[in-house]
Amino acid sequence: MMSNAPVYYALAQAHFNPVAAMAKYVDQIQDRLRREGYPLFEPQQFMQLVVPGPGQAQPQEPQIQKAVSWLMTRSDRKAGFILAPSTITYHTTHYQTHNEFIPELLRGLAAVHEAVSLDHVSRLGIRYLDAVLPRAGETTEQYLADGLHGIDFDAPRLRAMTESVFATDTGPLVPKGTLVVKVYRMTGPLGFPADMLPAGLAIAPKFEIKDARKHGVIDTDHYVEGRIPVEMDKLNEQLLSLHSTIKSAFGATTTDHARSAWA
Repeated sequence: MMSNAPVYYALAQAHFNPVAAMAKYVDQIQDRLRREGYPLFEPQQFMQLVVPGPGQAQPQEPQIQKAVSWLMTRSDRKAGFILAPSTITYHTTHYQTHNEFIPELLRGLAAVHEAVSLDHVSRLGIRYLDAVLPRAGETTEQYLADGLHGIDFDAPRLRAMTESVFATDTGPLVPKGTLVVKVYRMTGPLGFPADMLPAGLAIAPKFEIKDARKHGVIDTDHYVEGRIPVEMDKLNEQLLSLHSTIKSAFGATTTDHARSAWA
């Protein structure tokens, strides 16, 4: 474990067969998770764009629909769950190790399964944001592997981004996964990608950087898709496999200098 670990936001997520009546079961799920350490409860409404799928008799326009999710959060706002009609997400801004992280997603999934009797999980994934914050006199490049340094050009660089997508070998439930690694470099406050906002959580003080400074973000997402049985032991093994590949990718993305700075 790195005592100075650069993870400033992490989430683990399970998609499952849609439960249109999820609102009916929220009280039961919330009561179980409240007793297991997640007492704060905040329903959230938001608008989402729904694009009709192929094969419909009448071509339909995309529609804006009201959607709802429910936040169930620890009282210190360091971690919590986001429940929606077809997903449960565990997220934290105070990541310790995968040994504390992975079991919590399964805790949330078990609470949902007990209430609604899920048929299957359709997607399982883990995603990490790591902050590359050079110390005084250092550069972001010293922390990132050679292939991530981008183009040199005689003008001030405002921002840069690289993205790599890999087909991975995982298991035991799904043999093939997808790994997406994005590396951002910019000058500005430390922020979040638009699709990954820590709703309801407090940022760890060392990562609350409001002033403009040169830094990088490593965004690593590893997931599997399929018709996955709701067997907690096997799901745990699948998540450990996803995490193991992310750890290897982190090693390929960062330098020895970075890892010694974070050790």
